[in-house]
Amino acid sequence: MPLEYDHTESLSKTDLYPTRRPDRERWMDRSDPVLWQDWTDMAPISRDQAASFDRDGFLVLKDLFSTDEISALVDQAAALRSDLAGSAADEVVTEPGSDAVRTVFNLERHHALMDRLSRDTRVAGVARFLLGDEVYIHQSRLNYKPGFTGKEFYWHSDFETWHAEDGMPRMRAVSASLLLTDNRAHNGALMLMPGSHRTFVSCQGETPDANHESSLKKQEVGTPSQESLRDLARMHGITDAEGPAGTLVLFDCNTIHGSNGNITPDPRSNAFFVYNAVSNALADPFAAKAPRPDYLGHRGTPEPLTLQGGALV
Repeated sequence: MPLEYDHTESLSKTDLYPTRRPDRERWMDRSDPVLWQDWTDMAPISRDQAASFDRDGFLVLKDLFSTDEISALVDQAAALRSDLAGSAADEVVTEPGSDAVRTVFNLERHHALMDRLSRDTRVAGVARFLLGDEVYIHQSRLNYKPGFTGKEFYWHSDFETWHAEDGMPRMRAVSASLLLTDNRAHNGALMLMPGSHRTFVSCQGETPDANHESSLKKQEVGTPSQESLRDLARMHGITDAEGPAGTLVLFDCNTIHGSNGNITPDPRSNAFFVYNAVSNALADPFAAKAPRPDYLGHRGTPEPLTLQGGALV
């Protein structure tokens, strides 16, 4: 049976989603909408797609980008990994036990093409519709899971971390992952629990100082217990977000997700942008002594993105 829900604490005026308490793990009802505005025929996605996102907490869109556009993005991603190999910069994360580049943060600040992608109406425009507000980039990154050695990433809700360690007040953010390689179950494609976005798992355990220094390679604090994950999987099932290069995967900030390791010869890569509503600007962290560095959660007064249509190249 699932853990007992806590309906009262989620109504707190100061913290709608308390987490990382020392006593016990709790499940709480989501207090925020999933879709922040009603669908109209002016929306960038169909009525059925909007309903699917509201129900499942994610959406997989294909054939949005041309072959030339994807080829240019793939080439740029490869150049970034090559240029930053062996870098000691904080925004470059390597695989555990090696110097292979796993993640490059601040992606849109590294190259004009990635900045252009972050503002594209096919990506940011959908995020703006889902969130019912102007948007800014909370975080961006290039993810790379090399063949044979790519490590798994454990089940978690992004919002739990962003709320606890960055100070994101409400569930009004969405992640957009553009696949730059074919992503399949066998090479570590994103796994999601459809419907899990409507439950907030308030995790047990306090946040260590500078937790991000270890959690970016292996997250342990702020993850649901195996008991909760077992119950959530039984309730909702698990879906692989598979697709060829060029597929766009959008998922709600509270959808439980993770990925398996990659022992195949085929690498897995994606360009990843987190869009937050400008009305949902970061406050002080809700469960950490200090906020994470800016490259993990952009702080200050957010500036709405200026979106751009047309081909990338």
